[in-house]
Amino acid sequence: MKKNWLGRAVVKMRYVILAASLVLLVPSFFGYISTKINYDMLTYLPKDIETMKGQDIMEKEFGTGGFSMIICEDMPFKDISEMKAKLSKVDHVKKVIWYDDFADISIPVELLPDKLRKAFYNADSNSTMMLCVFDVTMSSDEAMDALSNMRKIVTKQTFISGMTGITLDTKLLTDTEAPVYIILAVILCSIVLALTMDSFLAPVFFLLSIGIAVIYNMGTNVIFGRISYVTQSLAAVLQLGVTLDYSIFLWHSYEEQKNNRRGEGVRRGDLAPEKKREAMAAAVDATMKSIIGSSATTIAGFIALCFMSYRIGKDLGLVMAKGVVFGMVVVVTVLPSLILIFDRAIEKTHHRILLPEFKRIPRWVQKHYWVCLVAFGLIWIPAVKGYFNTDVYYNLDRTLPKNLPSIIAGTKLEDDFDMNTTQMVIAPDSMTDKEMESMGNEIKSVDGINSVIGLDTILGAQIPKEMLSSDIRDVFEQGGWKMMLMTSEYKTASDQVNAQCDSINKIIKKYNSKCMLVGEAACTKDLIEITNHDFNVVNWTSIGVVAIVLLLVFKSISVPAILVFVIEFAIFINMGIPYYTHTTLPFIASIVIGTIQLGSTVDYAVLMTSRYQTERVSGKSRKESVFIAHKTSISSVLVSALSFFGSTFGVCLYSKVDMISSLCLLMARGALISMATVVFVLPAMLYAFDRVIIYTSIGFRPKKQKAIAEQAEK
Repeated sequence: MKKNWLGRAVVKMRYVILAASLVLLVPSFFGYISTKINYDMLTYLPKDIETMKGQDIMEKEFGTGGFSMIICEDMPFKDISEMKAKLSKVDHVKKVIWYDDFADISIPVELLPDKLRKAFYNADSNSTMMLCVFDVTMSSDEAMDALSNMRKIVTKQTFISGMTGITLDTKLLTDTEAPVYIILAVILCSIVLALTMDSFLAPVFFLLSIGIAVIYNMGTNVIFGRISYVTQSLAAVLQLGVTLDYSIFLWHSYEEQKNNRRGEGVRRGDLAPEKKREAMAAAVDATMKSIIGSSATTIAGFIALCFMSYRIGKDLGLVMAKGVVFGMVVVVTVLPSLILIFDRAIEKTHHRILLPEFKRIPRWVQKHYWVCLVAFGLIWIPAVKGYFNTDVYYNLDRTLPKNLPSIIAGTKLEDDFDMNTTQMVIAPDSMTDKEMESMGNEIKSVDGINSVIGLDTILGAQIPKEMLSSDIRDVFEQGGWKMMLMTSEYKTASDQVNAQCDSINKIIKKYNSKCMLVGEAACTKDLIEITNHDFNVVNWTSIGVVAIVLLLVFKSISVPAILVFVIEFAIFINMGIPYYTHTTLPFIASIVIGTIQLGSTVDYAVLMTSRYQTERVSGKSRKESVFIAHKTSISSVLVSALSFFGSTFGVCLYSKVDMISSLCLLMARGALISMATVVFVLPAMLYAFDRVIIYTSIGFRPKKQKAIAEQAEK
């Protein structure tokens, strides 16, 4: 096979490649707009757990799964009844249940049965509550459309709460913010690249080529059918941050190859076009090797997310692994084509690199390497303490601003009815009305339960159900199952509501083993248990997978251990800081950020270690090898880390969704901490463990035996 065959093919077909890349944007765009977005984080729970099986029964047998509570304050009952009639006509609203379904509104509230009055009316706040039942699941597009139409009907004194409202507000907010995320990332990355590179225009083509890769990645997400809003919001920004390095690799290699072909006295812009094409062909092949080695750890980190039981890990992991692959392909095909085609324009924007030569830092680290190692050891103590004690939250509405309609409605529900969560019990219809009433009464006695709404609990077993209309009966009894609705004063994801779920489960299983507790609180309780397990699985899997990749790359036992240890140190610091700043993180951040930081920033350590290996093999001493590797790598590590920081920090400042903002803050801060760790700790580790590395690795031993003897003497 001819040398530089890939590079020569890319150079020869540069116009065809550029034209084809633009044509492929068309199907990618249609794929992008055809990909559905999932805004409900609870749907990523495993399908085989009981709460999710119960959700399926609610959907298939009851034709529902979505409920909303509607609170009306200081409204005449006549107006409420008229509004209820309008709401009932909205598409996908199965039924709006109020106390007029059980008694005439002409009857004074004081004369209503206690069960009915307490379930639907609060005299202290003069507010009443209605239950809206959808004929679709709570997070479906149809349910969100229905809620949007309902908001157009209700008055200012009316508030609609529930997961459908939270999901809708999440959708509206993230859909508005997502384009701004990309704009901010591009602007900040452009500033970083313009200041740290030798051309103002070259970074523009870097970002254009990565933009093409991002569109390909987002367009091909259609093969998954649906992705989460977290993935949708972060994928482009994260792909930009982790694949920008490859463009920088290509540019530096291209500049080096041009310098090798530039004769003495030949100015930068006077190099013959054929020489530039030869230089690019060589750069493409050289870069391909570097990119494969560099991207392998990044892909491994994202693939590790697929081992989560909570399936959002698979959602984010597959999309981002695919994005890295697209980034690799575009950098070695489209970017070289753009650079060659627009070479003259790029040359005109050439400027002096503003970054200084970093000589003092390598000298200081080598002279005081033991100080770095001691500091490294001491900082582990507070880092570990913070890492394992950082608080996380699971309540999904906490990620949203407090001024959104769904959050305001939830607050009203809590203030007026002392109600925070809604749960359902579904039971087989083999249970008698008397058993259902008895079970409901027993559930009412559980701490924190405000009300239990069901045919048997409101009417009692003695009153015939035939007195009610069939559409009311169908809400609570369908397809061989019966359903009761419960309201609780405890907040979702709290210790109190989790204990409450345990108590209810004991009661219902006592009556019938087929009874199931479903709803937001029960699902969130499962989420807590599953993600606590996932936290350990993902962290150890990512460490193992990345270590294996490094083992294959360096053919060493000690090098993977050192590199992973160094980056894990940075991760522990990053994840430990919230403990000392008294910051509570969204649960998903604590699970995925370690894997993302490890996979995306271990490249900094790989770059420096690769250069150290090259210098050591050439016969240079330990001292000289570490110094050269350190000095030559600082600029690249700095540019890479600042680019990653730029692509995420702007999103962190802008986003009003705490889940997105927290993830971006951790990624931005993690890039800087990893950079500092690689610059100050890794060289000290390489210097201190040089002999261990040489004797536990293949391809690190100096070729000149004299160098080994000199090293032994030292």
